[in-house]
Amino acid sequence: MNPIDEYFYLGKIIKPNGYKGKVNAYLDTDEPELYTDLKMIFLLNDGLPVPYFIELIQVLNNKATITFQDVNTLEKAEVLSQKEIYLPIGDLPPLRGNKFYYHEVTGFSIIDENHGIIGQVQQVLEYPNQAVFQVFSDEKEVLIPISNKIIKLVDREKKQIQIKAPEGLIEIYLE
Repeated sequence: MNPIDEYFYLGKIIKPNGYKGKVNAYLDTDEPELYTDLKMIFLLNDGLPVPYFIELIQVLNNKATITFQDVNTLEKAEVLSQKEIYLPIGDLPPLRGNKFYYHEVTGFSIIDENHGIIGQVQQVLEYPNQAVFQVFSDEKEVLIPISNKIIKLVDREKKQIQIKAPEGLIEIYLE
């Protein structure tokens, strides 16, 4: 198992901010305000997550200015430029209702309003304009777009996702 599999991507350090070791970062999240109290982040170093302790983080929209402990020069900040930011998966804020993290729904059953059980989510495939559930039904791959129009209910207790697939979508894969 890859050590980074236990972490989620939060964003990226863009560049130094000033001469005293601060950095500017981009937070790739819909709710950046949830990350205003971070005490530590992980940056990849040779493919391994390395902890960096935070003295101060200021978040405005999806941009953050971060002051790290022991990073107090422009040179040290430049080394961190373009490094990806990760946090442990356990630090993800819980989602409710029909919102979910992609890694969370692997193994959930997909149940269509008209076709019944389609199969289990093998993984979520992220394409440039659309993420899809990859499901196998009788060894046939079925790709179901992740959309609020299609997903009717995410039941975490039963590990089920109820959908109403567009007319003809399921048939394309199963016939």
